[in-house]
Amino acid sequence: MTEIDAKTDALVPAWLTVPDIAEALDVEVTRVRQLIKEGQLIAVRRGENRVLQVPAAFIDGDRIVKGLVGTLTLLRDDGFTDEEMLEWLFTPDDTLPGTPAQALRENRGTEVKRRAQALAV
Repeated sequence: MTEIDAKTDALVPAWLTVPDIAEALDVEVTRVRQLIKEGQLIAVRRGENRVLQVPAAFIDGDRIVKGLVGTLTLLRDDGFTDEEMLEWLFTPDDTLPGTPAQALRENRGTEVKRRAQALAV
């Protein structure tokens, strides 16, 4: 679990707690924690109570956003920290347009992954 700075925290428009995600995905809280541990989701401790939270943009109805897991793997393989991945995913890119996280939600994952791969070069 990662601690993030205020700048990165401000980039993410909405957050969900682990129990909220478990309910959305219709799985146990322990399964959500396993997804985080496996790197399929990024979770950070936020707020006064340091509650574990995941960006809401990572969940689409009852599933993880298509292409997110592969994108996170590419970024992690490139040496990105969780905080750097969040910053990259939620920083607007006029050439995309929007943020990489928005593009994933709009089923434009191929372009997001291409850009993530280009970061390694």
